[in-house]
Amino acid sequence: MNKHDLIQKFSLQMHPEGGYYAETYRSDMMIETDREGQQRSAMTSIYYLLTDDSPIDYFHLNKSDILHYFHLGSPVTYLLIHPNGTLQKCKLGLDINKGEVPQLLVPGGYWKAGVLEEGEFGLLGEAVAPGFDFRDMELGQPEYFRQQFPHIWDRVVPYIRVS
Repeated sequence: MNKHDLIQKFSLQMHPEGGYYAETYRSDMMIETDREGQQRSAMTSIYYLLTDDSPIDYFHLNKSDILHYFHLGSPVTYLLIHPNGTLQKCKLGLDINKGEVPQLLVPGGYWKAGVLEEGEFGLLGEAVAPGFDFRDMELGQPEYFRQQFPHIWDRVVPYIRVS
């Protein structure tokens, strides 16, 4: 199996963050998520694929918590910026003897980026609660990162998409 097989088998499409995705589940259960009565699905799930020709999941922020699950291929390194500005690196994969983790929780309000550092592809799953909505996602902007995180700017700039 290669990246082209996965893209075709799961009907993956390009994601604005980088990589490819396909939504696999959206709960019919709706929940209110703010004071204005905004409704969201209680949970959503996707397949997410990074490939050697689209290896970066550029920095973005989500309002909801996201659980990432490793499925197949090469591990994916995640960079997380905590609300206090601390940078954390985690590798999502199956080799727990090398410090990889098979699942990773990224709380809402954390900036995150992912990178496929080697191999042809890394196939992941993501479960989002409350459910994902593009209105709840913010793509990182260079000016914001330079001002807010000058202490880690040099380490994060390769993972910020320049519009």
